[in-house]
Amino acid sequence: MARQSISFTKPNDDWLKAQVDSQEYSSKSELINDLIRQARKSQAHVDWIRAKLDRAEKSGFTDSSQEEIRQQAKSLING
Repeated sequence: MARQSISFTKPNDDWLKAQVDSQEYSSKSELINDLIRQARKSQAHVDWIRAKLDRAEKSGFTDSSQEEIRQQAKSLING
């Protein structure tokens, strides 16, 4: 595992210590790795949404009414 040396502001360090002291995490390293995993998962979700929006924008306009679009969406969701 790669080792890193990083510095924290006092409020951030105090928060990290509190998380470890509450036994939520066994170490600051475990907590930081969990935060990074969460951030990566969040970024993947944002990227997925962005790709969907890009695809939708490139598909062009529709002549369907709001109700028709709503029905299409419901049928896609319900299978």
